[in-house]
Amino acid sequence: MRDLTYPPIIVAAKTIFRLLGQKFQMEGTEHVPREGGVLLAVNHIGYVDFIYGGLAANPSGRKVRFMAKREIFDNKYGGPLMRSLHHIEVDRGEGLASFHTAVEYLRAGEAVGIFPEATISRAMELKEFKTGAVRIAAEAGVPLVPVVLWGTQRMMTKDHPRDFSRGKTIAITVGEPLHPTGENPLAETAELKARMTELLEQTIARYPADEQPPGSWWVPARLGGSAPTLEEAAELDAAEKRERAARRRAKAAAKRKS
Repeated sequence: MRDLTYPPIIVAAKTIFRLLGQKFQMEGTEHVPREGGVLLAVNHIGYVDFIYGGLAANPSGRKVRFMAKREIFDNKYGGPLMRSLHHIEVDRGEGLASFHTAVEYLRAGEAVGIFPEATISRAMELKEFKTGAVRIAAEAGVPLVPVVLWGTQRMMTKDHPRDFSRGKTIAITVGEPLHPTGENPLAETAELKARMTELLEQTIARYPADEQPPGSWWVPARLGGSAPTLEEAAELDAAEKRERAARRRAKAAAKRKS
């Protein structure tokens, strides 16, 4: 796949990381194969996760094609950039096309990234997983590599102001690959989530204590932080979904009147 945009974007991103004085804790990156199709399953805690999730494959010299929601591709600035990087557009109402595109990429030997939770977790813990990750990996016959990010939520996430101040630590932990067969997607998805939950616990435990003091909003409530619980986060997600639906109805009504 021809890449004209990706290499300079990587250089620019690494320059920004240095300017921000970011420190990286990277574990297990050797689990990303240097060639052949591979699907990276990444947890989702912030709006910049696709940038840092791709770093998991950087030591292996891979460029990751992320599956991302259609709204980003509809943006007049983000759309052309996403297409130039060969990311995969996902229509949440009709995901079959993106499924087939991801399988096609993987069979062609590409590295593809997916967020099994589909949306950002306000709880900073793993939400329920969709079965798409294991079904795509099984259909393409490629390894499924779990990736956990921590610290990205401190820069840009839901319900909190952006904070690009210097000196933050970004942790990236990569686990051993799974090899889904597709025979039982629910069980294989549960196995993926269990593996990523374990990696998340390890990653949080390794994170510098002085950067996540007790009560920090970016730390799960059960670990002494003040992030919403999974139940509270689900209520916030539902309210957000209702608000979006109301805005769409109002916009449609305004168009009909004009």
